[in-house]
Amino acid sequence: MTRGASIARFWRVPLAIALTLMAAGCTDTSLFGSPTGAGPNAQTSPVDPPTGQDAVDAALGARENPRIIATYGGIYSDRPAEIMLAHIVGRLLTAYGQPNTQFTVTILDTADVNAFALPGGYIYVTRGMLELANDTGEIAAVLAHEIAHVVLHHARLRANKARQDELVDKVMTGVLGANASQEALKSRMAMAAFSQQQELQADQTGITFASKAGYDPAAAARFLALMGRFAKFSVGDADQANDFLASHPSTPDRIQKATALAQTLPAGEHDHKGYLAAIDGMSFGASSQQGAIIGQRYIQPALKFTFAVPDGYKLQTTQGAVVGVAGDSEAVRFDSAEVPQSMSLTDYLKSGWIAGLDNASVKAATINGMDTASGVARTDKWSFRVSVLRFDGQVVRFIFAARSDSPRFEQGAAATLASFRATTAADLAQIRKVSVKVITARPGDTAASLALHMASMSRGIDLFYVLNDLLPGDAVTPGNTYKIVTVE
Repeated sequence: MTRGASIARFWRVPLAIALTLMAAGCTDTSLFGSPTGAGPNAQTSPVDPPTGQDAVDAALGARENPRIIATYGGIYSDRPAEIMLAHIVGRLLTAYGQPNTQFTVTILDTADVNAFALPGGYIYVTRGMLELANDTGEIAAVLAHEIAHVVLHHARLRANKARQDELVDKVMTGVLGANASQEALKSRMAMAAFSQQQELQADQTGITFASKAGYDPAAAARFLALMGRFAKFSVGDADQANDFLASHPSTPDRIQKATALAQTLPAGEHDHKGYLAAIDGMSFGASSQQGAIIGQRYIQPALKFTFAVPDGYKLQTTQGAVVGVAGDSEAVRFDSAEVPQSMSLTDYLKSGWIAGLDNASVKAATINGMDTASGVARTDKWSFRVSVLRFDGQVVRFIFAARSDSPRFEQGAAATLASFRATTAADLAQIRKVSVKVITARPGDTAASLALHMASMSRGIDLFYVLNDLLPGDAVTPGNTYKIVTVE
């Protein structure tokens, strides 16, 4: 399955490239909830291949598994959901004729709507994916699709392409610095993704075997349509929602083919109540491990720091960083880096990880009792304001990018750095628990009346309809269960 909620608008891509290339140093994602020992450079001991797995696949999967977990915010533990997924996977493997093959299914602690597979029997499903689905048939379609990628050895082919692309990307970055083109990002996305033909093949194989396992074959098309609808809700762009990666078939094309195949297969299970019971109480939205965003302020409750960005910036937590975008001309990235205690912050800024840095601009300062250093960098198309500071023994970085420098841009970057401080009790009290709650419809209820449970949230009523795959005016069945999102 492919990415839904995290699709970027076209104009965001150049900003992403600029910030990514400026932050080419060693990034430590520990500030954003990566599990201990599962960072990008974690070492994996040699393992014997699991039952039914190829030794090469097993080694590749075991090596990449910690990196995947670290990149996507760590493992989300939810016993009812884990039991449900294990049961579904067991039925699917029996249908595939591989009842003794070992697969590991991991729930990733991210709101991204995503699922994917690694060689060696590693399957990943995000919280966001589980919360969007509405029955066992839909999540079985997702899992069957990912198992198909593994059985058909697509994951190994993708890993080989990704390694090739990593080498190309390193060469381009080393030669071109922060001037690497937008095509580099497009190439990386295309190389890492499954091909169109592989996606369609996994769709067809997955639907066939999900049906053989007794699940509803129509669920795949239904969920593909819901993913497209959720993508439109998330990004407000129908064209990009329906064709979000050039390397994947458009959603309408996949739905058409999935529907045609399902019509040739017998009806199957799509347990709605049992599925919702398994995800009841699941955390919703950004992981608490990644911190909370409240207006212009980011709060990290575990490490107890906070900062605020200027008005006009929209913050979001992403893989190993907090990023913000203001229109199509400014952006900021906040992350952390591993820097020896013996190295001064000015020396770190000048150590070569910033393309186009003006060394004469680098200055040290003390802000809110913390050591900081700041500098200015420029490339052909971008101006950068880069600041680093030491907090509680760790080094954090602010990287502001703008198409053109200005006093306002300089003041905004300086104000953001000055806003960084330890959290107070009042800061932490602003954080609310957001979770999925399952409610039961009563006689007289309508979709509109149930949607009012989420009226206090921004776009909450629209989100209710999407999460439950309903439309305004749809009837609801008394005694049936529905999802709402609660804030406590």
